[in-house]
Amino acid sequence: MKKNSNNISNLILLSSFAGVLSIVAAICAVSDRETINLSSTALCSIEIVDSMASSIEAATTEAVAGISEEEGDTVSVSSKEATASLEMPKTVYTVTEYESPVTMYTSDTVNVRSGAGTDYDKLGKLRWGSETLVTGVTDNGWYEVSYDDTTAFIMGDYIVPELPGTPIVFVGDSRTVQMQMAVGSTDKAYIAKVGEGYNWFLNTALSEIPHYAGNGTTMIINFGVNDLANASKYIRLVNSNIDAWTEAGITVYYAAVTPVGGNASVSNSQIESFNARMQSELDPRVRWLDGYTYLTQTGFSSADGLHYNSDTYRSLYSYYMSVITQV
Repeated sequence: MKKNSNNISNLILLSSFAGVLSIVAAICAVSDRETINLSSTALCSIEIVDSMASSIEAATTEAVAGISEEEGDTVSVSSKEATASLEMPKTVYTVTEYESPVTMYTSDTVNVRSGAGTDYDKLGKLRWGSETLVTGVTDNGWYEVSYDDTTAFIMGDYIVPELPGTPIVFVGDSRTVQMQMAVGSTDKAYIAKVGEGYNWFLNTALSEIPHYAGNGTTMIINFGVNDLANASKYIRLVNSNIDAWTEAGITVYYAAVTPVGGNASVSNSQIESFNARMQSELDPRVRWLDGYTYLTQTGFSSADGLHYNSDTYRSLYSYYMSVITQV
């Protein structure tokens, strides 16, 4: 700040002397036209300059002193200190350490953080079913875990003591097989086979469901396009198992048979009749996914009239997820 004041003083002095020189020049110009009597009571040009210079110096000193007084309290703050002062305080918590680490499992894809709060940095992610070594618990509901040779934290809502059921299980025919190819299988399981229907559901798929579905699982069943005449059998089979599925913590959806194109061996009117019976006669605990109406309204692409392209399967999957997450 001292350096800045000196610069200002120099500028003021230079400006002042520039003004004095202008006055002297004017007087000299007058002396060219008229003779000035230096012995008279009038001041000579030297006296004028000396007098004005003294006044200017006094005014300049006062101005600089005023500037120094006004700016003397200015404090320089580094950019690092300024940034730190704007940061919000982090979540405060305490950790109760376990006597020995405990093995637990993630119940969904979850963020791993440097502290017990969403305001701490993300260190990475763990997928559903990841075996995790838990070393303690915090007073705000987070778990302290061992992650990549360091201590980290996971929100308690996403850690369970036993391996949980797969979040989403699809059970169906070739359309389910192709949906798996389109959207992948992370956090999902598929019990499906090309060209199958009621008999395969009863004799094979039914016994495989408990291996994948458990507490917290959403199960989506999608049979019927290969044997639309078996609506009554599908209804009896699903209704006879809904008690066991519900008690196991499984949420069950039946996905409507979706529309076909012109080359298919079945018609959309037959599909509509099948869907109407399923929706009206299934146990009320079985929820309905109306993919038929969705694709009829949004459109679909099918080369053979029966199976869709990948974009259509991804669109249908997004519709399923939007309905499920709204419940």
